[in-house]
Amino acid sequence: MDEFDLIARYFDWPARRPEVALAVGDDAAVIDPPADARLVVTTDMLVAGRHFPLDTSPEAVAHKALAVNLSDLAAMGAEPLGFTLSLGLPETDADWLSRFSSALRRVAERWGCDLVGGDTVGSSVLTLSVTAFGTLPAGKIIARGGARPGDRLAVTGCIGDAALGLMVVQDPAAVPEALGAAARDYLRGRLDRPEPRLAAGRALLGSASAGLDCSDGLLQDVGHLLDASGLGAEIDLSAVPLSPAARDWLDARPEDIDRLITGGDDYELIVALPEGTEVDPELGLTMIGRLVEGPVGGIRERHGRVLPTRRGYTHFPGEE
Repeated sequence: MDEFDLIARYFDWPARRPEVALAVGDDAAVIDPPADARLVVTTDMLVAGRHFPLDTSPEAVAHKALAVNLSDLAAMGAEPLGFTLSLGLPETDADWLSRFSSALRRVAERWGCDLVGGDTVGSSVLTLSVTAFGTLPAGKIIARGGARPGDRLAVTGCIGDAALGLMVVQDPAAVPEALGAAARDYLRGRLDRPEPRLAAGRALLGSASAGLDCSDGLLQDVGHLLDASGLGAEIDLSAVPLSPAARDWLDARPEDIDRLITGGDDYELIVALPEGTEVDPELGLTMIGRLVEGPVGGIRERHGRVLPTRRGYTHFPGEE
């Protein structure tokens, strides 16, 4: 099948949102943003074998490709609107495409955004690039650079599951023998199917002084927030929220704590909250530290140990 048949068969869906005036099938999409809204745009690229294991199912690839972009919108406090998809395919496998497009449509509908365009091309390696669009109320945003000394540092969800999930795939011999099949499946699921914290991001808009999503590892991403805000931080590593599977893993291999806080792929939110901010418990936030005056970008553990902020996921293999 040629490019136009492929798009028509697998990706020409009717738009659901009223803001999307023209979606797939024309030279460009047309979007009518709500009055007084700010448009937020983000792009992420995923390459097979680099950003997800080669044996990842097409359903999980679809989920992750959209989720990692919507996580960026969540970090800004934005509401999703639409997205484009550029797809580099080693082959036009009808079964793979059918499963991928069906899963992508399901998660797009679940998260309230429309596919509005994109491109397809032959490629030696499966490659996906998604550009997501969202909206913010006029004058509002959660950016990296707004934190102040004394703000509390908080994260959503649990940290480190995806890093352990990658170990389950790439280094099964390093997985503790006592870790059962259900825990292993859970960790792999957290790697393959991250959940963008959209509701939390929107709820924190107007109260969080700064924030970003945790994609490259907790320490490295906290370092990004500190650099942008011109601050340092004190963190209590014992307060970092861990899943039961991660705790069971660390009971057997405590030395792997470093992997949890530097491994990346969590797609949780990291936010700075002014002292006294009331937070809905339903958001699942855990307070892990406090922002302090300089040294800029420095993180100190509560017992005084300096933690490295330049360790985490790197986007170019030569940097590792």
